[in-house]
Amino acid sequence: MSNDKPRIGFIGLGLMGHGMAKNLVGKGFPLTIRVHRNRKPAEDILAAGAKEAKTNAELAQASDVVILCVTGSPQVEEIIYGENGILGVARPGLMIVDTSTAEPASTAKIRGDLAAKGVAYVDAPLARTPKEAEEGRLNTMVGADDATFARLKPVLSAYCENIVHAGPPGHGHMLKLVNNFMAMSIATAVAEACAACAKAGVSIRKLHELVSAGAVNSGIFQLMVGKMLESGDLTGLKFTLVNAMKDLRYYTHFAESLPTPAIVGEAVHQSLVNANLLGFGDKFIASLLEAQEKFGGVKIVQR
Repeated sequence: MSNDKPRIGFIGLGLMGHGMAKNLVGKGFPLTIRVHRNRKPAEDILAAGAKEAKTNAELAQASDVVILCVTGSPQVEEIIYGENGILGVARPGLMIVDTSTAEPASTAKIRGDLAAKGVAYVDAPLARTPKEAEEGRLNTMVGADDATFARLKPVLSAYCENIVHAGPPGHGHMLKLVNNFMAMSIATAVAEACAACAKAGVSIRKLHELVSAGAVNSGIFQLMVGKMLESGDLTGLKFTLVNAMKDLRYYTHFAESLPTPAIVGEAVHQSLVNANLLGFGDKFIASLLEAQEKFGGVKIVQR
């Protein structure tokens, strides 16, 4: 890396990636991006001074640090191993930061293959929402040795408010899966609770009043039920049910590999599978309430 700001390559200008890339270029990092079919998210980033690479290999050659912000392990593996992939041009000193929610076994394989070429592969998945991405206020949990973490921290600070050094390589992705398991367990329980109230004729407004005043309250409960009661809004938690299903699948695989019991995890995963099979995959987490309406033949959502 140069003594000044490292050159950053960025792949994945999605809901989260756009804000991250915007903050990097806005804070003076030389930025190269990959643009896919939809060029719209790249327009303001290119206008701010970013360059464009035609292939993943070209992007890696022009960068000191490559940040991947894609959906999960299949997409990451394609970027690393696929045609014009990064592995083919990997060189000592290059650093790759994977911000996706990925399978720990896949992360370990990629890390080993890149280490053989002198490349550091860091897992640094994200928490919070696209709103905080745009504001440069995401949270990240980083799996890296101390020296690598210290080198990377100024880059992460461009788009993160809270940077947690989760532990050695791999622990970022593991911590993220545990975090998302807990989050989706709460969301699934909230949707089931609302369905039980609706079926029994118990007021969901009274449920909201009770929970809001006690220890069961949570940000997820308010984003699901509070917003739904206010205005029928089911978009408070901007994370799709298809991605939630993927993350819980990764979590259950991870738990099985240890092994440790995943009784709740399997039940949450199957609840998310059912919501996706009902056609809610592209909707956000609060649409678990709509899935429960279909299961139970009840009315929950204020429309």
